[in-house]
Amino acid sequence: MQGLHLTADLYDCACDASIMIDAETLAALCRTHTLDVGLTLVGEKWHTFPEYQGEPGGVTGMLLLAESHLAIHTWPERNSVTLDVYVCNFEGDNSSKAERLMNELEAAFKPGRAQRNRLMRGEADGPGPEGELLLENLNDNSVYGFRFARRLLTRQTDYQYLELLESADMGKTLRLDGCLMTAETEEFFYHEALVHPAAMALDAPRSALIIGGGDGGALEELLKHPVENVTLVDLDEQVIQVSREHLQSINNGAFDDPRVTVRVGNGAEFVEQTDQRFDLVLLDLTDPETPAGPLYTEAFFQQCKAVLAPGGAIVLHLGTPFHEPAQVSGLAGALHNVFNHVSAYGLHIPLYGSYWALAVASDDLVPTALTAEQVRQRIDQRGIDDLQYYNEDVHGALFALPNYYRRLVQVEETVC
Repeated sequence: MQGLHLTADLYDCACDASIMIDAETLAALCRTHTLDVGLTLVGEKWHTFPEYQGEPGGVTGMLLLAESHLAIHTWPERNSVTLDVYVCNFEGDNSSKAERLMNELEAAFKPGRAQRNRLMRGEADGPGPEGELLLENLNDNSVYGFRFARRLLTRQTDYQYLELLESADMGKTLRLDGCLMTAETEEFFYHEALVHPAAMALDAPRSALIIGGGDGGALEELLKHPVENVTLVDLDEQVIQVSREHLQSINNGAFDDPRVTVRVGNGAEFVEQTDQRFDLVLLDLTDPETPAGPLYTEAFFQQCKAVLAPGGAIVLHLGTPFHEPAQVSGLAGALHNVFNHVSAYGLHIPLYGSYWALAVASDDLVPTALTAEQVRQRIDQRGIDDLQYYNEDVHGALFALPNYYRRLVQVEETVC
């Protein structure tokens, strides 16, 4: 059973229409290429679907191979085809034959676009690592992933598909609409970096606003500072409920702190309507390509600036500068159009699979002006003793940018 499994989804096919709608023509094509690459045909089944609303039906079929199978399905009304080739390597390595077969069939359909996947199946000595392998895109060309031993919860909320998973490395892990959000064992990378550089640079942060952040991780970090009140606004009440019940190790009961007001609703509407002023606004959001997209705009940054107290700042993540340079550059440019100072920084975040960009934006606050000794003094004065990532040396190091990232964000000279 050990072998190679290839799939291809073909779009905008410019082939002769007959191979999309006629089972015999398609079968003959598949037989020819299968035998030409040296695979062994042992059986087959084909079916042509009837016309539907005046459009010809597609064809579905399979060749049974001594080495495994070829399956194919056509959608002539969409000029699309799906291909599936699986070969076992029991007596010899048939991988090259599978690859040649897939290439020949793709060429016959002449797709304008294609999406391909490659999977090695059936470990020679039995099952490999147990668990569900989940992959996430960094961009159209790059993916990363983790294996999760247990699926604890799946739920369609009013706004997104919520999953709670668990692994030995990551602990309980929250996933929203197929994107990894936070995990018990490594959440400190993101949450400490999001909160402490700006909060520590403020002489006396008293009032703060978090838009998003329904897992409570940023909230828990913020409450380590001498804030008097924090408002958290998240669109999805069920994210907060799941986090309260299952992710206490991330939020440590922060939702129930008397300094905290939790609101369920639209963060943009709250910012537009509130008459409160905040020393710090944290945009702890899902990525720009999600429903949070309107909160990554220059217009919304202007609205956030309007609710800042004098000397206040906003903080947000920008994405991965290596895999999403245009996004990072565009967001940095939008921030520069609104604020006098944009202090970009970054770190590797394991759950997000890459070096990640963040920024503190303010008319007055420049966190790089804070010395390591000042950071140490403030950590001691505020009694913060449970940090896993951030410290006085890391503070400055976060803002030491590699050249490729520096060019993207047009970093200003450090103000001392």
